[in-house]
Amino acid sequence: MARVWPLALALALLALLPVAPLAFAHLDHIPHYNGNESHTEHYFVHQALDPEYAAPGEPTAIMFSVQDFDGNDVRNVETMLEVYASNGERLKAFPWTKYDVGDFSAYYTFPDVGGYQLVLSIANGPVNSNSVDPVRSTLTSSNGCNCERVVLNVHISKNFGTIFTSTILAAVFVPMIGLGVLMWLNYRGKRNSGKMSGGAELVKYAVMLSAVAGGMVHFAVYSEHGSLRLEYPVFLISAGGMQVAYGMLYIMLTLRSEAGTTSPSQYYRKTVTLNLFGLAGTAVLLGLYTYSVVFPPPLSPVNQPEAVSIAGVLAKSVEVFLVGGILYLMRLEKKKLQMLSSKT
Repeated sequence: MARVWPLALALALLALLPVAPLAFAHLDHIPHYNGNESHTEHYFVHQALDPEYAAPGEPTAIMFSVQDFDGNDVRNVETMLEVYASNGERLKAFPWTKYDVGDFSAYYTFPDVGGYQLVLSIANGPVNSNSVDPVRSTLTSSNGCNCERVVLNVHISKNFGTIFTSTILAAVFVPMIGLGVLMWLNYRGKRNSGKMSGGAELVKYAVMLSAVAGGMVHFAVYSEHGSLRLEYPVFLISAGGMQVAYGMLYIMLTLRSEAGTTSPSQYYRKTVTLNLFGLAGTAVLLGLYTYSVVFPPPLSPVNQPEAVSIAGVLAKSVEVFLVGGILYLMRLEKKKLQMLSSKT
């Protein structure tokens, strides 16, 4: 009976937690630049640009996802979009248009570097379809219109996207390169001292580095899925963390073994457990990816298979190599233990 209470308490706590909405912000990524969230009296509005770091003179999609306050899709929504310069001049107005669902886009080319204001009007009564309302002195004013209005700010720049992307790539690849250099120096030192022969240990180092690299790729792509379901980025970040943990644990275990703090039998038992963990996890990731590009993935609000992307192919290529490498490592560690046992 005492064992039942922890389970009952956990279930009670889960029941008190807020349930994630069934649908929210059906954008193709989580915007961290030129993305906005705001609301009117009855609607919640998500907005993003594609490309996110839009430059002047570059055709740009202004994407919207209009939801109710329960996170549900809004159907048969009629909107008008206006683009204003920082000096208050209206540069573009898209007429009142009716959409079957609150996920839609408008296309515009911003002329200059600087800040712009997007004014989205959402009809809550009869409006003049295919027409444009006159300019208002107060952008949020809905006088003379059966509508609710929201103002969103975006910024157009020439080089910010390049700077930001370069910084992120450096944050990912510089540590990876540093770790790879350290592992290579350790390998070369052992080889030159005669403690290592052949390339088997080099394969081990490549597998460990590949596991960390696969995790980094998951960290880099989680935002592309986060706007569809909250569970997607949680899963991708968790998967990336597990891959990085596997690689780093193997590195530390190998260093401890080389330092003589772990006996061969203990080292082998630990590597078997660790390799089984890495093998099972990687196989699950490969299976889920294959399923998601053929069928709609679990919890998908759009009920469509995932698009095949370069980042996804890169991550799965690393994981295919990782599966083969882990199987090779398991045979290698077993062979080394047998050799050491035969000598004793």
